[in-house]
Amino acid sequence: MTLNEMKVGQSGIITAVNGEGVLRCRLLDMGLIPNTKVTLEKIAPMGDPIEIRIRGYELTLRIHDAKKIEVSADGGDVL
Repeated sequence: MTLNEMKVGQSGIITAVNGEGVLRCRLLDMGLIPNTKVTLEKIAPMGDPIEIRIRGYELTLRIHDAKKIEVSADGGDVL
């Protein structure tokens, strides 16, 4: 699944960062690298953007960018 398909409170492990060029480099620079745990914290009222917790901080991403991040569910709690 991709990051935008997760439910609030669900956690997963990043398996791949897709995208090309500058976008991919920007995502990697923000700490979105494979084998990193990520938790979906909030979704904006209109569905975009989303807020995730990664490496101890909150990061807000547009849905367009979240679709580039592949994750595998690690059995985290779903609220």
